[in-house]
Amino acid sequence: MNLSRVELPFLAAAVFLITGCASHPYYAVAPAPPPYTEPLIARADHEGFRIGSENGARDAYNGYGRHPERERAYHETPGYDPSLGPYGPYRDAFRAAYLRGYNQAFYRR
Repeated sequence: MNLSRVELPFLAAAVFLITGCASHPYYAVAPAPPPYTEPLIARADHEGFRIGSENGARDAYNGYGRHPERERAYHETPGYDPSLGPYGPYRDAFRAAYLRGYNQAFYRR
C-alpha cells in the first residue's frame, strides 16, 4: 500500500482521534467506611442513658418541664473517645440513649 503525502496526515489524524475516543474515564471506588465498633456504641449507650436519666429525673423533680433537646449534654455528647471509632455513630447512639433515659426518668417508667 502506497500512501501519498496528502493521505498520510489524514490517516494520522484519524488514528489519533480513534485512540483518543477509545479511552474510558477511571472511576475510583471509595473505601469502605470504618466498622462501628461494639465498644464505641456500648459506651455511647451507657453514657447517654446515664446522663439522660439524671437530667430527666432532675427536671421532673424540679418541675422544669420536658426539654431534653435543649440540654447541653444532648448537644455536647460527653464521653467520646476517638480511639474507639468515628464521632458520628457515637453522637447518634448517645443521643438516642439520652432520650431513652431522659424519658424513662422524667415519666418515671
